[in-house]
Amino acid sequence: MLRLLFLIPAILCLIWYLYLRHNGYTAAQGKQGFIYIFVFSAVIAAFYTLMLWLTHL
Repeated sequence: MLRLLFLIPAILCLIWYLYLRHNGYTAAQGKQGFIYIFVFSAVIAAFYTLMLWLTHL
């Protein structure tokens, strides 16, 4: 499970990119959305890192 966590931002970015293309926007216009995706993914990664550290796995 943990080794597949890198797929979260990749899949979310792909979905966001497809949404932008479908609605006629450029990737540059959707830059803020990509930033939100990476911040969200970083929070998830930090949470899992903290949980691993706390449980000593």
